[in-house]
Amino acid sequence: MPASNVKQLCEVSRDRLKYAIGKLEMFLNEYTLPQIVQNEDIESVSFYKGFLTDLRHVLVFSEDCYERLGVTLRRANFDERFAERVLYDVYHQCVNAFFYPKNECYSEDGRYAYTGQDAIRFRMKPVRMVRDVVLDITKGFEELRDELAYYESDYLTQRRMQSQK
Repeated sequence: MPASNVKQLCEVSRDRLKYAIGKLEMFLNEYTLPQIVQNEDIESVSFYKGFLTDLRHVLVFSEDCYERLGVTLRRANFDERFAERVLYDVYHQCVNAFFYPKNECYSEDGRYAYTGQDAIRFRMKPVRMVRDVVLDITKGFEELRDELAYYESDYLTQRRMQSQK
């Protein structure tokens, strides 16, 4: 991939992560578990605990990659190898943490992706602010996933082939 494309991809990815970080920080700083749990039943508490944990993971991974993209873009000489490694991490850490949350409080249902409906399905009906924060950042993570699809598997294949030469 040409260095100019990699640099542009770094800039776009950084912008998308910045948006998600802002939304996640605002949500996590504003709401606590007692504020979002409406029922005190064990299942509901467990759902929201898992949800908040998953959002924190997405936030931490996103902040880390955002900072590393910033370092990449600020260097006097653009280091394409380092940039590609960071983009690989954006895909495998941020995008995967968002679409495959450990606690599985929500998941993507691909059948809805092309119908104009929300493709995110929650394990149980969430309160409005929980639903809103996830749906608000979904589009950015979908775009990151599409833009960084090369880093899903092709990037490592190319690196292995280069090292064998």
